[in-house]
Amino acid sequence: MHLVIDQGNTHVKLAVFEQDRLLDCQTHAELNDEIIQSFIAQYTIQKGIFSSVKKENHTELLKKYNLIHFSSVTPLPLSINYKTPTTLGLDRIAAVAGAQQKYSNTNVLVIDMGTCITYDFIDDKGVYWGGSISPGLQMRFKAMHHYTDQLPLVAFNKEKLKLIGDTTENAIQSGAYYGIEAEINGVIQQYMQKHDGLQIIITGGDGNLFDIAPKNRIFADEFLVLKGLNEIINYNDKN
Repeated sequence: MHLVIDQGNTHVKLAVFEQDRLLDCQTHAELNDEIIQSFIAQYTIQKGIFSSVKKENHTELLKKYNLIHFSSVTPLPLSINYKTPTTLGLDRIAAVAGAQQKYSNTNVLVIDMGTCITYDFIDDKGVYWGGSISPGLQMRFKAMHHYTDQLPLVAFNKEKLKLIGDTTENAIQSGAYYGIEAEINGVIQQYMQKHDGLQIIITGGDGNLFDIAPKNRIFADEFLVLKGLNEIINYNDKN
């Protein structure tokens, strides 16, 4: 069994896999040895991987649980054609690794809808080319409030969402929400025009808020990054 730890800016996810099957997953506000011990008490862990966006020293944790420290130099089950690989987000790499594992020999666009919205493309030969990054929903609300004197900070409420906002709050929600929806659908159409047989995978916390087309090309997977990290363990175990 494999232990996967994915530490983000605001929370950490722990998962256990048996081969490619996700057995368990938990989300916590912080990471410490007590949490790990409690989580894996019922499993026999052979190997694992640790991915973090934070610049903390986790040497002891890596040794104790026999974890691969995922970084820009970790061997990958895909080719990277990105001019600045050391600045490439680890979550983006893990997501495309998970996408390739699910859709091998297929052109895939991964859309991760979190703090930022990231678009990442891997072709049918297993080559990752890059993509784009834009502000996520909450970031757009915060930016409009921060960079103006009059606009309030809005908390998203889909029940109050209107295309034609009849209050300032509704107008802010409409601009942020429908702007993102139009952006995503437009980006998908451009990729579909350039890449035959394109599959789209949506992941991230805000993915279920939006109406995205075409439905027959889209697969939602909230565990895509974790699955990608597990695939990287499998690859390193074989090579």
